[in-house]
Amino acid sequence: MPVDSKTDLAQYISDSRKAFESDLKSLVDLAGVSMDPERKQEILRTADSAAALVKRMGGEAEIVQTKGNPVVIASFTTDKANPTVLVYNHLDVQPADAAEWKSEPFNMSIDGDTYRGRGSTDDKGPALSVLYAANYAHKNNIPINVKFVWELEEEIGSPSFEEFLKQNKEKLATDSIVISDTIWVSRERPAIPYGLRGLQGVLLKLKTGTKDVHSGLTGGLARNPIGELCQLIDQCYDAKTGKVHIPGFYDGANEPTDEEASQFVKSGFTVEGFKKAHELISLRTDDAKEGSLRIWAKPTFEVHGITGGYQGPGVKTIVPHQAEAKISMRLVPNQDPEKVYQAFEKFIKEKAPDVIIEKEGSLKPFLGEFKGPFADAAVGAMKEAFGADPAFTREGGSIGAVVSMKEVLGKPIVFLGLSLPEHGYHAINENFDWQQASGGMKMFVSYFQRLSKIK
Repeated sequence: MPVDSKTDLAQYISDSRKAFESDLKSLVDLAGVSMDPERKQEILRTADSAAALVKRMGGEAEIVQTKGNPVVIASFTTDKANPTVLVYNHLDVQPADAAEWKSEPFNMSIDGDTYRGRGSTDDKGPALSVLYAANYAHKNNIPINVKFVWELEEEIGSPSFEEFLKQNKEKLATDSIVISDTIWVSRERPAIPYGLRGLQGVLLKLKTGTKDVHSGLTGGLARNPIGELCQLIDQCYDAKTGKVHIPGFYDGANEPTDEEASQFVKSGFTVEGFKKAHELISLRTDDAKEGSLRIWAKPTFEVHGITGGYQGPGVKTIVPHQAEAKISMRLVPNQDPEKVYQAFEKFIKEKAPDVIIEKEGSLKPFLGEFKGPFADAAVGAMKEAFGADPAFTREGGSIGAVVSMKEVLGKPIVFLGLSLPEHGYHAINENFDWQQASGGMKMFVSYFQRLSKIK
């Protein structure tokens, strides 16, 4: 919408609500699932829709092709002499099974202040909030240039993104980077993460025959690949405590300082709140400090699935002939995914030589700064918009694009997310809400104003 130079920000935000909801619905209704090849056309339509949205607001936008999915570059330019900030978001989404949802995942529903649909909080709602803030900043002559880079492969590990950055480095020249793809501790306590865990994924496969066989005829002599993989996983880690037994796994792992650990506790993290937000029945610890360290600053070993044998109702008495385990390891700063994989591979080969190991995606961990002018600007903007001092935390998840931007663009990176635990990242009934969207617009206008004064 056009913005008069004298427009009050609060009035602009209020007047923007219907347009924001319409724009968000148009984006959420596009099922841009990057891991599903059959959704390729909706990925392309998402890029087209995002670029058209920027142009409608008076900005510039182009769609850049990569070896994989395209990337949208957009900008609102004031004067080249003014500071420039690069905003990163992603517009691809996770899959969604409509049978599990209260409403259609790719037909966004509006229930009062709540917007329900896949991608509403991860990451289309936050992306749109920043865009509306940039529109206001540009039309009201805040002396800053705002560039956008919207990726469409984040949910599959950003395989084409680093090459895209290298090929478009000049177009993306900036003084700083801000990312709006992170989660607060609670609605009452905003959070500014400054670190991300890395990731190393693996598949373990074991084949002991050519077909499933009768357990009465062969049981006792035939090897059971599901049982053997379970035993192998048990040797890798203690499932009750999470402690990993693989030699070399913890090498280099960065321990947070006492100041950082104190910030984690002050963030307002509670075990009960965490359980409620994620609908968990029980956890490995009831201690808030230990809990926050476990999800933000300690490496993990997780089993995501074991397949093989009979999966139907009842009991079919067979011995399976093959099995597969899906595993990932989250890594903290100073851990090297390649070294962790080598330690894992050596351990598995020693324990089970005939198990096949397939290396999946790798992402390096990231650790930024939580002090300095850009961090100060983030704190001030968040407090101004939401009325509470933010806590500096880390994120337990991984964003591959962040490490690539650090290595290729080499500029300070700040995280200013808007999502809440109850919004359901990657979960059924994912949602976003007007309170976070409107607060986000106010926060980013304030952030842009503060950045414009940093020399």
